[in-house]
Amino acid sequence: MRSRLRLSPGCNESISQTSSTPSLRFALSALFDTGPREEIVYVPCIYRNTGRGKPDFLATVDVDPKSPHYSQVIHRLPMPNLGDELHHSGWNTCSSCFGDTTKKRNRLILPSLISSRIYVVDVGTDPRAPRLFKVVNPEDVFWQCDLGYLHTSHCLGSGEVMISTLGDPAGNGKGGFVLLDGETFNIKGNWEKGDKSPPMGYDFWYQPRHNVLISTEWGIPKCLGYGFNPNDLKKGRYGRRLNVWDWTTHTYVQAIDVGEDAAPLEIRFLHNPDAAEGFVGCTISSAIHRFYKTECGDWAAEKVIQVPSKKVKGWLLPDMPSFITDILLSLDDRFLYFSNWIHGDVRQYDISDTRRPRLVGQVFVGGSISKGGPVVVLKDEELQSQPEPFVIQGKKVAGGPQMIQLSLDGKRLYVTTSLYSAWDRQFYPDLIRDGSVMLQIDVDTEKGGLTVNRDFLVDFGKEPGGPCMAHEMRYPGGDCTSDIWV
Repeated sequence: MRSRLRLSPGCNESISQTSSTPSLRFALSALFDTGPREEIVYVPCIYRNTGRGKPDFLATVDVDPKSPHYSQVIHRLPMPNLGDELHHSGWNTCSSCFGDTTKKRNRLILPSLISSRIYVVDVGTDPRAPRLFKVVNPEDVFWQCDLGYLHTSHCLGSGEVMISTLGDPAGNGKGGFVLLDGETFNIKGNWEKGDKSPPMGYDFWYQPRHNVLISTEWGIPKCLGYGFNPNDLKKGRYGRRLNVWDWTTHTYVQAIDVGEDAAPLEIRFLHNPDAAEGFVGCTISSAIHRFYKTECGDWAAEKVIQVPSKKVKGWLLPDMPSFITDILLSLDDRFLYFSNWIHGDVRQYDISDTRRPRLVGQVFVGGSISKGGPVVVLKDEELQSQPEPFVIQGKKVAGGPQMIQLSLDGKRLYVTTSLYSAWDRQFYPDLIRDGSVMLQIDVDTEKGGLTVNRDFLVDFGKEPGGPCMAHEMRYPGGDCTSDIWV
């Protein structure tokens, strides 16, 4: 295994084509320019670690400003089990199946981070009132794949569904992938082949045109379950690699080192399938790395954004990282967005030059450094003073910006505030008490800029079952983070 931080001597960056095939270019352009405005959003809601004894549920949120139920939960689908920790979701089919008229996007896949159970939800019969279609039990995942702690779900061009994992059934770190049949949703086995596997897993993205899949690493599941322990740093318990796989042979071929305890989480290739590059957000190191293919045919990475830590008192550590927990790219590959869950801001960068992102928008919507809170900032390389507490429609928002989702036209950015229940409870106890929120940020797509839409607030603190934690967001027709063009 080779660990690469920079190009080796004599090996330059590969110059990829910048124009995709006409049909794909048309599809992307149509989505960005004339795609339908989102009317509903699916949001997994979590009760684990809240002490309320309720099952997680899938919320359907009305986001149509013309609707009388605008910014309200209009349907709740409870899961039949307790303690799953719903987290991310994906589709049975998406843009990787572009041109296949036999495919229909009518099933939402909900892997469980803690129980390792997989829920398949029917969103085709009645999109506004999803119903449970199938449950894949965790023991089937354990016995057939020797994997557990499920995370990202992506559909494949073959019609299959692939889900990444953080570890093995015992909670040890192990990067791998569970493969499901796209019709029956029965487990087909492991996607990966060969005797080598990464020591950890988390998110992934693939691009068949470059014969590659790249996965990331969060940490060892049995360590993550108790919260963030600074004593786990410097002991190899948090991820540091981008793991490169050969798409054709399904084998693990390269590791790219992005730094000790970096914890690279969400990874995004550019949407243009000809582009051999993308970005990854590193949580603990609070950096964005650009990864790319070299002329030698392997892959490398370079840091292009560093969010400085703040010197503080009244927090877990004297140096407070920003905790970049989610990133995404606009469909036209012009803007990069990411959330700083601890510092409390959402950022927009112009990536017209992918090697030199330029900050063009920033807004604070919570976080740990607000004025009047327990944390005092002693030294800050970016801000002149601590931001004001974020209050919207009379509610002081607990937590910080976490999951983000962009409208197809790039003009609306949705934000939720829960990361993972064990870490929510540790860093933001008020979030457990009051529940998380879903916000909408208006985006200036011409010059750049972010502004909170004060008319939009989904308050998950008012749920009938008690306050809950809302996580990832999905549009019924696909979005910037669910769909891969091939």
